[in-house]
Amino acid sequence: MRKGLFAAMLLCPLACGLPAAAQSKVNIEQNFADSLTAMPKEELAVSGGFYVPAYSSVAMSQGKLRVDFSVTLSVHNASETQPLVVKRIAYFDTTGKQVESYLKAPVAVRPLATVSIFIPNDDVRGGTGANFIVDWAATGEIAEPVVEALMVGGVANAHYAFISQGRPTRTAGKK
Repeated sequence: MRKGLFAAMLLCPLACGLPAAAQSKVNIEQNFADSLTAMPKEELAVSGGFYVPAYSSVAMSQGKLRVDFSVTLSVHNASETQPLVVKRIAYFDTTGKQVESYLKAPVAVRPLATVSIFIPNDDVRGGTGANFIVDWAATGEIAEPVVEALMVGGVANAHYAFISQGRPTRTAGKK
């Protein structure tokens, strides 16, 4: 057991230091098939949106050093009973220019299920002021989704992780 632990300790810095492989175009329908359900047939009477700050790069050491972070955006359906329709997940850079759109069509997320987007640390297109816009809808009153970005990265032996919570931009109730 000691040999295995020793080998893991030796290999950990190598694994942590390697850049993440570039992710091919995210296919939420395929990657999260078990988290999805059929689109509701009823009218989508409630809708809302979230703005989620995400930092793919952060300046450190008095601005002389740039640290790149991987970003995982997670959209959690907080309802125990109703599907959440995710209409749009878009990624923007520091200047406000859209970098990526992650949905071809809306998807319905099962109650208490989650879908995620992963951006590896070597994808720095977002920059220091990157952000996501997530638009959602439901057929009726629903628990507001939880939308967060997790950033993970490091320099040498120092590793950092932090979460940025989405902020509602709008919620429209029944008409």
